[in-house]
Amino acid sequence: DKDGRCILGHRRLSIIDTSDAGLQPMVGRGVRSVITFNGEIYNFLELKPQLEAAGIRFKGRTDTEVLLEALGLWGVDALPRMDGMFAFANFDTVTGELLLARDPFGEKPLYYTELANGDFVFASELQALEKVPGVDFTVDINAMAEVLTFQYIGAPRSIYASVRKLRPGRWLKIGPDK
Repeated sequence: DKDGRCILGHRRLSIIDTSDAGLQPMVGRGVRSVITFNGEIYNFLELKPQLEAAGIRFKGRTDTEVLLEALGLWGVDALPRMDGMFAFANFDTVTGELLLARDPFGEKPLYYTELANGDFVFASELQALEKVPGVDFTVDINAMAEVLTFQYIGAPRSIYASVRKLRPGRWLKIGPDK
């Protein structure tokens, strides 16, 4: 973001559209919103004509672009329309709001934490957060007991005490004032 409010990064596994039109972070029409998306929207081909009927013209053939434009048109009301597995972050360059969302079944995780300096960081894999300086990696003893008992750690807990996992089917919006 030109105002220094948000930095998005992405490491892409290209499946649907391997062209440069599918590169992420992806910028929407009018450069208002930017998305980084992990997952797959199964019904994107059904949603695309609805968006085109509203005047949206697509550059590529990706489900990411359909998700990005659906969020631009419908806001969070787009989420119940999405059939898929996903975790994503969508940044609005006008309002400074960051929307994080996770699919209803929780197939794709989304981890987040706040650093001591007040910065908010997130990732769809814990390994990515482990590369961020300043993240507290103190193991949560209760999460350890949970994984030993159930072989799983349920959201919002993660293995680290300071790192939370967004619950399945939920979204979180962070404004410029946190």
